Amino acid sequence: MPPVNLRHSVRAIILDENDGILLCRFAIPDPAGTVVWAAPGGGIEPGETPLAALCRELREEVGLAIRTDPPHVWHQEVVAHGHAAGYDGVINDYFLVRATRFNPRGTLSDDELAAENISGLKWWKLREVACYDGSDIFSPRDLATFLAELITSGTPAGPVRLGL
Repeated sequence: MPPVNLRHSVRAIILDENDGILLCRFAIPDPAGTVVWAAPGGGIEPGETPLAALCRELREEVGLAIRTDPPHVWHQEVVAHGHAAGYDGVINDYFLVRATRFNPRGTLSDDELAAENISGLKWWKLREVACYDGSDIFSPRDLATFLAELITSGTPAGPVRLGL
């Protein structure tokens, strides 16, 4: 079996004072019309630590500066051709960031966000995620289940492994 080339990424579960979660709207070009709501974040650059990558991505995408090391709460490995352009899949490590609700606006321009397929940002309530019945999807697919556990039980002792 050939080696698998996975993109290493970091993502932030940003929860506000009322446990609302901030998600990015990704308009995926292939297949056309696919919309995925996912936590802000992105790839770790060569020579960059996960924390440095997380700080950079949050500043660029949502305009949030974090000053402490957030807890690592979830780990996800997705091996699927086409899931990440140029890779065989992705490894996402999720970190919990608590913040007072803010109007998200990062340093990237609208054109730069669009180049990363980001077409919007929205605060969601847990019940909105759990009861959503539209055509958009969430990443991870069972986001509501894991989010409910995180909110009710608090930070896990170690990262919880997620599915697709």
